[in-house]
Amino acid sequence: MNSTRRAVIKTLLAGTAAISTSSMTASYTASETKFPYKLKGNINHSVCRWCFNDMSVEELCQVASSLGMKAIDLVGPKDWPTLKKYNLYSSMCNGAEINLTDGWNTPAYHPVLIKNYMEMIPLVAKAGYKNLICFSGSRRGMDDETGLKNSVDGLKKVMALAEKQGVVLVMELLNSKVNHKDYQCDRTSWGVELAKRIDSDNFKLLYDIYHMQINEGDVIRTIRDNHAFIAHYHTAGVPGRNEIDDTQELHYPAIIKAIKETGFEGYVAQEFIPLQPDKVASLRKALEICDV
Repeated sequence: MNSTRRAVIKTLLAGTAAISTSSMTASYTASETKFPYKLKGNINHSVCRWCFNDMSVEELCQVASSLGMKAIDLVGPKDWPTLKKYNLYSSMCNGAEINLTDGWNTPAYHPVLIKNYMEMIPLVAKAGYKNLICFSGSRRGMDDETGLKNSVDGLKKVMALAEKQGVVLVMELLNSKVNHKDYQCDRTSWGVELAKRIDSDNFKLLYDIYHMQINEGDVIRTIRDNHAFIAHYHTAGVPGRNEIDDTQELHYPAIIKAIKETGFEGYVAQEFIPLQPDKVASLRKALEICDV
């Protein structure tokens, strides 16, 4: 419950080591998680692996499959065979990034990042997946323009391979107010400007609804105006990053409906940290809310 994404994602870079919890296996059976109605099919539902790190990858796959979900987010090559076993898609691959703070806006990290992404892009393509996450990194006193120029310089060195392999590099928008102080890609406008300068269909943004509500608000209008640059969405409740129910300020049915109306065909991934004891029930409720 007290896990932060910053701490957990470090364990996911090589592919998410499964945490075996034998006592939980019986708790997450298909019979108990069976979805009460058939999903409408308008939204491709996913869930972020790190939010349920008290389950093994296998257990989370069992839950996701039984709830009618199509994918799991933020897993690397080590866990792709388990996803395939359950006919689940890796909707947002990871494993090439250094971390959330050392990113493409800083030239000192370019050699490692270029090496990592040049190695990972073909693996993503070979596995039949499409999206690979990336991060701007922290400012460390850097102005917006310098960060943009540095990011373009670095990313363009891997874009030809991404285009050839049909892989989309997806930079996540994170808030710099509460969770990720000093992160540079903390506004949609900065991310969109970066996408325009890179000028490739193989570079897009991950619009995290939770993070952008905190940093800029005006969620629905922003999505409508910038949907051409967005490849993926994450959810969570504001404030707190917990359940997306009536305990928080965002009205997700309206937000997901607006996403659908843009013609979006990608994935919407649940990325909330469950507070309720029955975490599967929280996930099931989130699907109901978002299944417009």
